[in-house]
Amino acid sequence: MTDLYRIIRELVDERDKLDRIITSLEQMILSGETSAPVLKRRGRKSMDSAARKQVSERMKRYWAKRRGESNKTSEDPAQPGV
Repeated sequence: MTDLYRIIRELVDERDKLDRIITSLEQMILSGETSAPVLKRRGRKSMDSAARKQVSERMKRYWAKRRGESNKTSEDPAQPGV
């Protein structure tokens, strides 16, 4: 029987807590505080055209070097058919 009273008391406490939260939210709506704060955007930074061109040239050299190395290993006469 005491468990039943304890459960009822916990449910009433939970109801009171929800009532307070609902009242708080209603007050926020009435006062106009519903807008969320503007957060600073995170992530990659944009590049200007000069930086983009610089990266492009660097990557072209990188991939040309990589292709050159892979061609040398595939043309190795010690490994026919590779």
